[in-house]
Formats: sequence, structure tokens, C-alpha cells
Amino acid sequence: MAEKDPEIHSGMKPYIQFLSPKYVHYADSHRIFKYITEDPALDVTFYKHLLSFEPKKENFKIHIDPIIGLQNGRDLTDTVRPYGFNNTRGVIASINIGKDFYAESMFVENQTLFPGYVATYVTAAGIVPGQGRYKPFKIYAADYAFSSGFISYSPWKNFNFQFGHGKHKVGNGYRSLLLSDNAFNYPFLRFTQQWFKGRLQYTNIYAVLMNLEAATKKPIPNAERLFQKKPAAFQYLSMNISKTINLSLFQGIVWQAGDSLNRQKVNLMYANPLIFSHAAYYGMNDVNNVVVGADLKIKITNSINFYSQFMADDLSNSKSLGNGYGYQIGFNYFNALGVRNLFLQAEFNSVSEASYISPLGAETNQSYSHYNQNLAYTPNNGNEIILMADHKYKRFFGNFKYHLQAKQLNKADHTNINLVNINLGYLINPAYNLNVYLGYNYRFQKFYNFNPSLTSSFVYLGFKTSLFNAYYDF
Repeated sequence: MAEKDPEIHSGMKPYIQFLSPKYVHYADSHRIFKYITEDPALDVTFYKHLLSFEPKKENFKIHIDPIIGLQNGRDLTDTVRPYGFNNTRGVIASINIGKDFYAESMFVENQTLFPGYVATYVTAAGIVPGQGRYKPFKIYAADYAFSSGFISYSPWKNFNFQFGHGKHKVGNGYRSLLLSDNAFNYPFLRFTQQWFKGRLQYTNIYAVLMNLEAATKKPIPNAERLFQKKPAAFQYLSMNISKTINLSLFQGIVWQAGDSLNRQKVNLMYANPLIFSHAAYYGMNDVNNVVVGADLKIKITNSINFYSQFMADDLSNSKSLGNGYGYQIGFNYFNALGVRNLFLQAEFNSVSEASYISPLGAETNQSYSHYNQNLAYTPNNGNEIILMADHKYKRFFGNFKYHLQAKQLNKADHTNINLVNINLGYLINPAYNLNVYLGYNYRFQKFYNFNPSLTSSFVYLGFKTSLFNAYYDF
């Protein structure tokens, strides 16, 4: 079967279709509808891209689709601002030339009134999770926009390079302890190579991250405020040891940010493509923040996978409580219990309190972060259990997700968080994942040294194109 092909490497996302065409074909084979009608209006509404240009005698395709997100909801526990809404408008366009070139661009504009716990986070962090800075809209809402895009080219069979503005994710779980897509987009350059008939895949990503702190102590009058930049580099070596076992190794480094005059200290080591060379040269407690780890995936059967991840940030502290490390174990089950398109997943994450923070003290501004968000584990630290279920029948779908999080807030207090999210919906157009849905989100947070507890019980109805992830489960 295609999922056992040695060329498939599922741990680095987004996938590159030119290097793993069999994976793309496998995914396409599970589309719900593979036919069109004789009515052009129905085709565009229910099956095809909004605008599509695919000349039969030419080897290229152009697709343009809307991005829509309309949602209204009510928090049954909030008497101050019980209502919530989202209004998203945007466009996504792509071009595919031959088998080797692909480009994509997306722009989105939003106005959102978040549930109370998300709104509190937005105000404190100064950003919308994963979607950048915002400005106030009306009384409690946020107005924000973001864009992304990239160019992908494979000059020969086993090599691909990309550059653009986006994000990446490493691992096979719902969370990633190494590099996640929960933070905001960033400029990047990505090189991917495959060797030994696709059994080994090596990825280098060079990126520019940002601290939302002034780049200079003396701001320039009448000029747009500049923020502190910090280069980053990530290496990921994925090895298909057999048809059922994949072992992957990871290294990430966030380089020292610019000085008080916004002068960047570019080091030639930044371009070093060898995995673990930065950890060996700088160590794990240098001003250049190094994170290393490993990723394991085992196919127990054609339907059941076991996956695991280990992360180490700084193990130099003689007391284990001061070290930065984490681990993940999980299972997923496709066509579970013999039911077609039923997906089940269970995952446990544990990340120590000292992980991802700035080495040598907070004044170095070298945390493993971007736009005030962790680059990896979304809740930052603590223990977490995740249970998920998803089922599709024709165009109808339903999913359930439960989180139990236990976090240490400071030396004196800790908290438990219970999160439940349920969605029922109908897929209108699979070409750009347009769907209508009804959902319920429940969150209960208990603090162990003071009261009151915080409860959110949010019911919502929406209509959107689901093309990117946004994580509000913290």
C-alpha cells in the first residue's frame, strides 16, 4: 500500500508533492467525491475551484479560491461579553507548472470577538495566536490580517528548494515538541534532499524570527517601529529504517538577536547544514539557543501507528527540575474498529518548566519563540493528555477533542485545564475545503492556590474554508 512506500516521510510538514508523489496520490484517492456534474454552476459550488485555468495542451494549472470564515457564537457562562463572532475574508491562489514548479499565495483579513480566555491571552501577549499582531476593533474585538506564500522548485528528482513566508511542523502527533505550526508565519528558505531510493530525507530550514520588542533603545522619530530579529536554523533527518519504522533526528537553533542598535551579528556557522554540529560547537546552554530531539513512528498494522518524540533544550543543570526536556507518546488508528473513515488518536505530552526559555537569563531575549509564542509545544510546559475522534460519512463529518492539561504557573501555584471541543458539519466543496459546522467548546481552569476557577462554555455556528490551523486549545 502507498502508506508503506519507502519514499514517504510523514514527520515534516507541509509535504512536498514532488518528492512524495505517491503520498499525494494516496491522499487524493480518499477524496469523498471524484466526479463532477454537467451543470457548471453546481460544479463550481460543490466540486471545483472558484476560478481555474487548466489548458489541455499546456502543462500548467492556475487555481484561485476564496477564503471565508463566518462564525457567530455565545458563551453561556460570560455575562459581560457573552457573544462572539468571526468575520474572515481572503483569497488563495496557486500555480503549478509541469512536475517541478509550484507557487502559492494567500491573504486573509479578520475581525474577531474571541471567547473570554482567548481574549485574555490576546491582550496579554499582544498577538492573536498563530496569526500575528492586531488592533482593537469596536470594544472587545480584534482586527488583524496576515499573508503567506512560497515558491517550490525541484531542479532534479531528489532535491527541492522553497522560499517564502509560512511555517512548518515536525512530528506525527497533534502537538510537536520540536517545531510546531502554532506560532506566526516567518520568512524561510528550505532545502530538502532524498537519498537511497527515498529512504532517507534531509531538510534544512533557514528562517528569520522576531521578538516583539523594540529593535533599538532610541526609536526613530516618525518611523514605523522596528522589532528585534533573530535568525534561526532547523535540520531534520528522516530515516525509513524499514517499511514500518521511521526514526528522525532534529536540531534547531535560535541565533543571538541584534544588539541595542539593531546590528545583526551574522555568523558563518548559521549556514552550516550539518545536524547536531551547532549543539556540539555551542553546547546546550549558550546564548545561541539550541534544541535537539528525536522522532519515532512505528506502523503496528496498516491502520494503527505508534509515535513518540523526545526534546532536550538544556540538560546542564545538576538539579533535574532546572533542566529543559520533554517527551511525547501517542497512537492513531485509521478506519478504527472496522468503520470506514473513523479516526481515533490518543497522545500524552510532558514538557518541563525550564524548556524553551532564554538561556543565560531572560535578558538575552533568546527564547525558542517567535511573535511572543513558543515555536514548539503550544501550552509551553506541563503535562497533557489528548483524546481525539473524527468520522466522515460522505460529506458529513463530526469530530471530538479532549485535553487535560496540568501546568506549573510559578513556584507557588499550578493549574489544571479541561478542554472539550465538538464539531458537526457538512463539506460543501472539497476543492478548497468549504464547510458549514455547528460546534461547542468547553474550558474549565482550576487554580490550586486561589479562586475563582474560570469556565467558558461556548456554542457556535460557522461557515468557512478550513485551509490552515489555528490553536486555541491552551
